[in-house]
Amino acid sequence: MPPEKFRVALVQMSCGPEPEQNLEKAISRVADAAGRGAQVVCLPELFQTQYFCQREDHALFDLAEPIPGPTSERLAATARNYGVVLIASLFEKRAAGVYHNTAAIFDSDGSLRGLYRKMHIPDDPLYYEKFYFTPGDLGFRALDTSAGRLGTLVCWDQWYPEGARLTALQGAHILFYPTAIGWHPAEKAEFGVAQHDAWRTIQRAHAIANGVYVAVVNRVGFETGNIRGNSAPGQGLEFWGGSFFCDPFGRVLAEASHDREEILVGDVDLKALEEIRRNWPFLRDRRIDAYAPITNRLID
Repeated sequence: MPPEKFRVALVQMSCGPEPEQNLEKAISRVADAAGRGAQVVCLPELFQTQYFCQREDHALFDLAEPIPGPTSERLAATARNYGVVLIASLFEKRAAGVYHNTAAIFDSDGSLRGLYRKMHIPDDPLYYEKFYFTPGDLGFRALDTSAGRLGTLVCWDQWYPEGARLTALQGAHILFYPTAIGWHPAEKAEFGVAQHDAWRTIQRAHAIANGVYVAVVNRVGFETGNIRGNSAPGQGLEFWGGSFFCDPFGRVLAEASHDREEILVGDVDLKALEEIRRNWPFLRDRRIDAYAPITNRLID
């Protein structure tokens, strides 16, 4: 039986041009989180590199690795050494020409509990992910771990209520969203506050609508997509941090700054989750007989 309470940690970190240094930093932060009593640790999206999707460059496919592979083996050892469930977003090479943005979930014994391949793939200025990533084909998943039943989605997935709902319906106690989101420098003054508020609001809404905890972990810092000294053209991106952890009624229990590396810690309390769902029984009152049209692109 899973414990009635477990502690999660979100590693908000900056990412430099050297993948090995980023991996070492991440492993160090996992150790710090375990020292603070965390039983589940989540790293940001594609934490091994600066955000390389600011450009389309065939050479950057060389950053991808299979799973299992060298990086996943080191992360499995990290999970085992510190006795934590570890969620890590990786650039997965599945086959020649087929690559995914994949969250790997390692249990506290180092075993690979499962994968989640990012389902929604953006294609926006400086977020050219459709060039690199094949949409996920594993569906939305909740996985049992030694800490509890977890659901993991990735970044652009966070805007879609369907993904949160389908993961929650599988019994997830908490939804994790490893993320890489930031401001375009030319847009920040006019749109920055509204963009961040919308991002925060939609994910709090997932918590409320589904009666689950939500944990969002973003990177921080200004990046030019520098990979081993080779940067993308353009103005770069200012990643806005703001990682946060909220309860099943959307109350923010811990929140990080916009400009510092931090480790956020919070507790998932299954008794509190039960109490909120008893008083706000949204899942009970769903009209599942009336929702079939949701699978249409539009309804005329």
